[in-house]
Amino acid sequence: MVDDSPTVLSFERLMFRYTDYQLLTATDGAEAITAARRSPPPDLILLDVVMPNVDGLQCCRTLKGDEATKRIPIIMVTTKGDQSMITEAYAAGCDDFITKPIGRTELLQKVRGHLELAERR
Repeated sequence: MVDDSPTVLSFERLMFRYTDYQLLTATDGAEAITAARRSPPPDLILLDVVMPNVDGLQCCRTLKGDEATKRIPIIMVTTKGDQSMITEAYAAGCDDFITKPIGRTELLQKVRGHLELAERR
């Protein structure tokens, strides 16, 4: 999970309560890129769009352009749910998109679906 807001990260963490997922957090895109390149890499990334330093769109482009990280599913998360932002997120290479406020059911369904799809590859 990548977000510059500790409050949002705590809220997202609560959504995964009572699941078997192991969660790691980063507070900006640069930190997320470093974490994604570690071994083992994350199975999936929830990535906020608006962050300082390296924003979510640039982070996504970087990860999808790197042979070592390009297969990690990325779900972009943002309050900016207008069509231009969604188009830009998909153009950056994201696999899915969720608009805040996030619903727990939708989030867990998307995460589960992308993890299952990645496992089949």
